[in-house]
Amino acid sequence: MRITIPYGSGTVGFDIPAGSPTAVLAPRPATPAADARAEIRRALDAPIAAGPLAAAVAGARSVVILADDLTRQTPSHLIIPALLDELNASGLRDEQCSVLIALGTHRPMTEAEIRAHYGPEVATRVRVVNSPWQDPGQMVDLGVTPNGTPISIARAALAADFLIGLGSIVPHHIPGFSAGAKIVQPGISGAETTGATHLFSVRSRRSYLGLVDNPVRAEMELIAERAGLRAIFNVVLDTKGRLVRAFYGDPRAAHRAGVAVAAEVYGVPLPGQADIVIAGSHPCDIEFWQAHKSLYPADLAVRTGGTVIVVTPAPEGVSVSHREMLNFTALPAERIDAAIADGTLTNVVSAALALAWAKMRERANILLVSDGISADEARALGFTPHPSVQDALAAALRVHGAGASINVLPYAPETLPLA
Repeated sequence: MRITIPYGSGTVGFDIPAGSPTAVLAPRPATPAADARAEIRRALDAPIAAGPLAAAVAGARSVVILADDLTRQTPSHLIIPALLDELNASGLRDEQCSVLIALGTHRPMTEAEIRAHYGPEVATRVRVVNSPWQDPGQMVDLGVTPNGTPISIARAALAADFLIGLGSIVPHHIPGFSAGAKIVQPGISGAETTGATHLFSVRSRRSYLGLVDNPVRAEMELIAERAGLRAIFNVVLDTKGRLVRAFYGDPRAAHRAGVAVAAEVYGVPLPGQADIVIAGSHPCDIEFWQAHKSLYPADLAVRTGGTVIVVTPAPEGVSVSHREMLNFTALPAERIDAAIADGTLTNVVSAALALAWAKMRERANILLVSDGISADEARALGFTPHPSVQDALAAALRVHGAGASINVLPYAPETLPLA
């Protein structure tokens, strides 16, 4: 059987032997909105657990829109102009509004990327700046949560009279589903805040994929409340990045309404855990820092002792912002955890992810097929490199036998396997 999966801007194909029971697990086909702009307008006119945006910004002299970066498919180029028009109608001028790019701990976007991603209209109408997570002087300490998580937030967001966040809702291994409060944590938080929540997640559970009401999500929502997040505009997209449904309103209630739709789109019945899982990283494939999201659905879809094959182009390599993880990610989980505890590993964000991957390696062998990651880098991440999917599959079949069962996840980062 010939199977083709997305790979960067193209595809990659491979052949599966006739004797291997195979299931292809992909998000359900969803009907996109007939008119994306009209759907955005509908959401603004039907706020969830909140009043109209015009009433919410009454008396405000400044508004900051938190927008996710180029690693996300959120149609910010459509949403932000609609928000600005609504704010203008409420008496706020464009110069009183700005966009803060919620980088998390990603690299800053360039001016060219900003113009391309958010559109020339947004780049012309308002100031668009990167979150300054690497500059302590532009971050503000807001104390700690009851769980002890330090809260560090971008000063530019705290200075606003009104804060609204954007986002696309997909399954996510830490907060259950992305978007909502995640636009603040990790979006505009300092690395110490993000490291703490990531470590909290991996120490309590290997993955919270699809479990939205979990303690890490609750921590993120508390941090977002402390930061002053007043409203969100979230969307659910299909696998082609087309808008399916939009949600505006209260940061928690509007997000949960979106999660209900996202679960229907991305939830896929799992016929059973397989000996081999082939996980394509599309659309999270710019670097392995994004492509690693393929691992968590694959972890649900593979049996203990099985093999996961991650397929990603990763044109920017392992990570522009977190190259240090090549120094320790291949270590066993207990050594990584001990190094975090004794302070040897100070970059807790990358160490927490390394710990999660190490725990997955205890369950399954992980192979990596990537044009953007060298064989040495793959081994430094704790994975076995292969030049092609066909070569990796042949290696896995030698281990598990000619009749090994196979699950294929063409859009692994956006797939929620449901047992």
